[in-house]
Amino acid sequence: MKRHDRINNWDLVDRSAPYVVGGYLFGKPRNILYKLARSKNMWERRTAIVSTYYFIRQGDVNDTFKIAALLINDKEDLVHKATGWMLRFAGDKDQKKLLALLDKYAATMPRTMLRYSIEKFDKKKREYYKLDLF
Repeated sequence: MKRHDRINNWDLVDRSAPYVVGGYLFGKPRNILYKLARSKNMWERRTAIVSTYYFIRQGDVNDTFKIAALLINDKEDLVHKATGWMLRFAGDKDQKKLLALLDKYAATMPRTMLRYSIEKFDKKKREYYKLDLF
């Protein structure tokens, strides 16, 4: 984390966050992820959500949904994409939590984030959430 200032693109985040950050934090306090999610630096915000990939693979989706809620109003498309991606992946483990988050935020979340998060839904369910935007 001391050298996070050298991370300056999505590829570096996506290659390091899941296993270096997420792997290290599994079984430890995750306060740093919430600090990163509130950062002014978009790469730190992306690191916060992508790090949860490791937790999701272990069956722990709670931080993914909490951090995603913090990033709902983010202005950066690369954060939207990563958040939608992690929501979709977490939804594979706990669709009930994904649906609850979507019921709360689908109307206001960035379209890219929504599109990525509902990608695996059947057509009827995708249309439901897309229509909810208007």
